[in-house]
Amino acid sequence: MTDTLRPVEQALPDAAPAASGSPQKLKRSIGIVGGTLLTLSCVTPASTLFVVVPDLFSSLGTATALTIAIGSLLCIAVAFCYSELGTLIPSAGGEYAMVSTMAGRLAGWLVFVLSLLVVMIVPPVIAMGTADYLAPIVHLNPSMAGAGVMLLATLAGLLDLRANAWITGVFLVLEVIAAAVVAVLGFTHSQRGLGSLTSMQVAGSGGHTDTVTAMLVVSGLAIALFITQGFSTAVYLSEELENPRRNVARTVLATLAISTVIILVPVVAITMGASDLSTLTGGDISSMVTAWSNSAVGTFVSLCVALAIINAGIVMVIQNSRVLFASARGKAWPGP
Repeated sequence: MTDTLRPVEQALPDAAPAASGSPQKLKRSIGIVGGTLLTLSCVTPASTLFVVVPDLFSSLGTATALTIAIGSLLCIAVAFCYSELGTLIPSAGGEYAMVSTMAGRLAGWLVFVLSLLVVMIVPPVIAMGTADYLAPIVHLNPSMAGAGVMLLATLAGLLDLRANAWITGVFLVLEVIAAAVVAVLGFTHSQRGLGSLTSMQVAGSGGHTDTVTAMLVVSGLAIALFITQGFSTAVYLSEELENPRRNVARTVLATLAISTVIILVPVVAITMGASDLSTLTGGDISSMVTAWSNSAVGTFVSLCVALAIINAGIVMVIQNSRVLFASARGKAWPGP
């Protein structure tokens, strides 16, 4: 794995078959557009907007957009770190390869174990949420829906990476459309001005208004950082990116910028368009969309969120398979 510290052109040749005795490499098959589409799909802006952001609305109210903006600015420093390490160590192992190369095999193995836990737990849990957003047209058991999503994601993961970039790209377009619909509806039904974004108010118990303190904003940064941190997926694709010396950093930074816009603009629109502070704090975005439009639009947006979850599942399968591949190549598993 330490051979990745050599110049990229020498460390990871374009051809997948390696010379005898050298570790097998993955084929470079995608450019910055394909890498950005795959990475954005893991950020999954639509499902983030409907699943994660409501928790911020419930605790931060009108300060939600400000908190996400601050979190996105803080993510710039993290993105530069991933860009540098992903360029220096363009390996399918991602953080596992980075830590193994820079801090030794023991530290790398610990990171691999943590990654393995994420591989087994996070994708199925997210997939089970698909049933909630398919409810407008069909009622499914969450466990069965989750199993179906994981099966589809696994089958898609068997395809060529370039093909997956196109598949996830189509789904991503629908996600962006859903986010745009929310933004347009929110702005066209605006109940308050831009000044509300810094009014720092949240609905409290008993119907009165509470002030959002600086400490609440700081605590909300944990979720805000998570919302746009999916750009790290780009480093798992670095071994398959063409011209990684330039494209890894571009993919990471482009993903951060695009995902921030796709998520932050609808959040601003929702903050301005919610009928009252209690509705905003409730965070039921689906109900707001239906109230602003009609049930057909609400159903369309819900289906887009379901597709976003499936899309994220596909990219997670791709990412996790790269980690397992790199761990086998780096001999992280006990020998027979």
